[in-house]
Amino acid sequence: MLRRLVIVLVLSILPAARAADLPPNIIILFADDLGYGDLGCYGHPTIRTPNLDRMAYEGARFTQFYSAAPVCTPSRAALLTGRYPVRTGMAGDKRRVLYPASTTGLPPEELTIAEVLKTRGYATACIGKWHLGRPAEYLPMRQGFDLFFGLPYSNDMKPTPLMRGEEILEEPVVQETLTRRYTQEATEFMRANRERPFFLYLPYTFPHVPLHASERFRGRSPRGLYGDVVEELDWSVGEILETLRELGLRERTLVVFTSDNGPWLTKKLNGGSAGPLKDGKGSTWEGGMRVPGIFWQPGTVRPGVVTDVASTLDLLPTIAALAGAKLPEGLKIDGRDITRTLVHGDPIPERPFFYWRQLSLNAVRKGKWKLHVRTGPGYGGEQVDHDPPLLFNIEADPSEQFNVAGDHAPIVADLLAELEAHRADIGTARSIID
Repeated sequence: MLRRLVIVLVLSILPAARAADLPPNIIILFADDLGYGDLGCYGHPTIRTPNLDRMAYEGARFTQFYSAAPVCTPSRAALLTGRYPVRTGMAGDKRRVLYPASTTGLPPEELTIAEVLKTRGYATACIGKWHLGRPAEYLPMRQGFDLFFGLPYSNDMKPTPLMRGEEILEEPVVQETLTRRYTQEATEFMRANRERPFFLYLPYTFPHVPLHASERFRGRSPRGLYGDVVEELDWSVGEILETLRELGLRERTLVVFTSDNGPWLTKKLNGGSAGPLKDGKGSTWEGGMRVPGIFWQPGTVRPGVVTDVASTLDLLPTIAALAGAKLPEGLKIDGRDITRTLVHGDPIPERPFFYWRQLSLNAVRKGKWKLHVRTGPGYGGEQVDHDPPLLFNIEADPSEQFNVAGDHAPIVADLLAELEAHRADIGTARSIID
C-alpha cells in the first residue's frame, strides 16, 4: 500500500518537474501603426483596452520603449534580428518598405528569434502580417517558423492574399475576419504545443489602414472605427491570456505587446494618437518611434512602471537569455539583454539609442538627452538638416518643443561623437529594398 502511494506521488510530481525544466514560452504581440497614446494604460480617454490594461498592471509597462524604425518593414526586421535595419539591408533607400512586386526580403543568413529558439526545441509560428519579403525564399517558413498564417505584407497593398505556409487560401482576404482568425489560429497553435516550449509571433494587421472590425466590434467604441479596431485587438489579447490560464501556462509564458511604429497621423481619424509626443509614423520625432511596451509573466516579470529606455532591439538577446540559447560568436547585436530589469527591477545601464529614417541617421538619445541633426514630418514634407543640431531634454520635454542646445555645449559634443562612432560601426548603410 505504501509502495503504491509513493508511486502515485512520484507520477504526480513528474509532469510538474518536467514543466519546470522547460524554457519559457514566448509570445510577441505586435500591433501595426498603433500610437503611444492609443491604449487606456497609456492615457487614451475613450478607447477601452481592459485586457491590455490588466496586462500592464500585472506586468512591466515601459514608458520609454522604442521601435527601431518609424515604418513597417525595417521595424519588423529589427525586432526579429536585434539589429538596426541598415545592417540587414531592410532600410529603404528610394522605397521605405517592401511591396508586392519586390524581389528581395530579409536575407536568409540573418538570424531571427525563431531560429534562435529552434536550437532549444521550440515550436514556432508566425500568425499575422509578415512584410519581410513576398517571394517564397523570404517567407516565414524559410526564417525559422514552423507555421505561417497571415498576409505577406500590408493590408493596403494589392493583391491582398491570406496565406497558409506558402499557399494562398483566400484572395482578396475578407479583412473584417482577420483579427478573429488570427486569434483562433494562435490559440490552436498554443493548445497543440502545450507540452513543449513554443514561440508565437503574432504581428496583427491592424490598426493599419484600411481599418476593418468584425460585426461584433464595429460601432462600439466612442473613438469611432479606429477605436473599434483597437478594442478588437484588446479582445484578442484577452483570448490569448485566457488560453494560457486554461492551459496552466501563465507562469511559464512571457507575453510582450508593442507596436511597429507610431500612428499614421495623415490618416486623421483613421489614424491613432501619439499622446504628448511629437509627430507620428515615418518621422524620427518621438511620436514616430516611441511605442507602448508591455511585458507580462506572472511570478517572473516584476510588476511596475519602467522608465528606463529600451527597444524592440532588446527582444532577441533577452529572449535568448531566458531560453538558455547561445548566440553565435561575432554576430553584431544592437540590442541588450534586459532580463534583470524585467525580473528584478534593476536599472538598464545608459546606452545610446539611434533614430534612423531609411538610410539617414537623424538623431541619437542618451540618458535624458536627444540630439537631432536632421528632422522632418513623417509624410508630406522635406527633411531639414540642423547645423547646429537641436537638443532636447526628453524626460522634461517629451514633446520636443524647447531646443536647449545653446545651454549644453558639452552634451551636444558628446552626442555628436556618439553619432560618429555609430556611423563608423555601421560602415556603409545598405538597402536591398527594391
